[in-house]
Amino acid sequence: MSEKYIISIDQSTQGTKALLFNDRGDILKRTDKPHEQIVNEKGWVSHDAVEIYENTIEVVRRLVGESGVDKSRIVGVGISNQRETSLAWDKVTGQPLGRAIVWQCARAVDICERVERQGVAEQIRQKTGINLSPYFPASKIAWILENVEGAKEKADNGTICHGTVDSWLVYKLTGGKAYKTDYSNASRTQLFNIFDLKWDEEICGLFGIDSKNLAEVCDSNANYGETDFEGLLPKPIPIHGVLGDSHGSLYGQGCRKPGMMKATYGTGSSIAMNIGEKPVLSTHGVVTSLAWCMSGKVNYELEGNLNYTGAVITWLKDDLELIESPGETGRLAGEALADDEVYLIPAFSGLGAPYWDGRATAAIVGMTRATGKKEVVRAGVECIAYQITDIVKAMSEDAGVAVKELRVDGGPTKNSYLMQFQSDIAGVTVQIPDSEELSAIGPAYATGMALGVWGEEIFDKLNRTKYDPKMDASVRDKKYQGWKAAVGRVLN
Repeated sequence: MSEKYIISIDQSTQGTKALLFNDRGDILKRTDKPHEQIVNEKGWVSHDAVEIYENTIEVVRRLVGESGVDKSRIVGVGISNQRETSLAWDKVTGQPLGRAIVWQCARAVDICERVERQGVAEQIRQKTGINLSPYFPASKIAWILENVEGAKEKADNGTICHGTVDSWLVYKLTGGKAYKTDYSNASRTQLFNIFDLKWDEEICGLFGIDSKNLAEVCDSNANYGETDFEGLLPKPIPIHGVLGDSHGSLYGQGCRKPGMMKATYGTGSSIAMNIGEKPVLSTHGVVTSLAWCMSGKVNYELEGNLNYTGAVITWLKDDLELIESPGETGRLAGEALADDEVYLIPAFSGLGAPYWDGRATAAIVGMTRATGKKEVVRAGVECIAYQITDIVKAMSEDAGVAVKELRVDGGPTKNSYLMQFQSDIAGVTVQIPDSEELSAIGPAYATGMALGVWGEEIFDKLNRTKYDPKMDASVRDKKYQGWKAAVGRVLN
């Protein structure tokens, strides 16, 4: 029997990847291309949506061409996307209205504060599971409508599309025929009622958004329409799986049962726990979202998001010029003075979960005359693990379960110093799969299952490396309390 293939597109903050899977779930080929990170003098972070789409087409063309597979045997496409990044485009022409506002960007903080003054922040959280924050698309879309020329007029006459990157890619790949999003992405907009499973017209109104202009919400493994990648394939194939990148990795990690937990290390980080078919609202500073909806069945998750984790390493390299490559960080951290108590608080665009302080600023706390390059680099590495531990502890309290295992993925998991420190400071076993492409694996698995290419046995595909805690409990407690005190110094 001839082999079948699945393409998975992973559109992330830094770039776009395309991966080719065979019908045994093996990754045969990967191609990728970065896109420009546009940061202005105000610190606003933007992306060019046209560049993202053109890069998507390019990486798929290279993937198919370089792999040499029979194009007619490619049967489906899955998509994962950077989630809260928001954009708008003309429904008729398909042209973007300005640049996409990246999830890291806090330019809409004034809009959130304006909404908060109406005394509705808790009402929004009770419906959406999300704390009012410029991190989420509701205020970003509102900012576009209020500040981008022509956007409000198009919204008023119903000729606008606005939402997240998944809906943009689906729209473009289907030639404008499909304007859709999935439950995981919709639940991250701060406009979707996670109990009623629909756009909340009252909340939309608070942000000046007409819910009729939002995308149709579909199951994560639904058929989103067909694409031939602008003539690359001999016939159109279905886009049969869409998941936000963090949800994709939760699914790809096999965290399909309540209590299972994963952390994705990327530019920022997303930590998620599957909590089953009933939502639980957090009382410890994390949020509740939809993990996914597969074939009509929803699963909820607790999630915490961090703005700067892997991006801290980029900052150490590009801005402070303390390192030439991320690979140096493990060695330098290991050589740092053992008794140096320096903490780096990476609040470059505020702090996300569990603190939710959009106006917090970054700081290095606890320096002495003995503090040098190695100690600052170690503080940069360790702040990633400290932030994730904050989330692990919050979710443990909300879910009422003792977390013993954390499944992790993403580029920084190659850093053995970070992984051991993560296990030590959180007091859990850290499991790393033998593939780092989890955000792409999730929608690929969903697509393949929807098309009958493979069954649930696919989740046994990954092998895992483990790190167990080695740090003495008293040392762990002292270090973590030092972290909490340092964070307290930057909060408003």
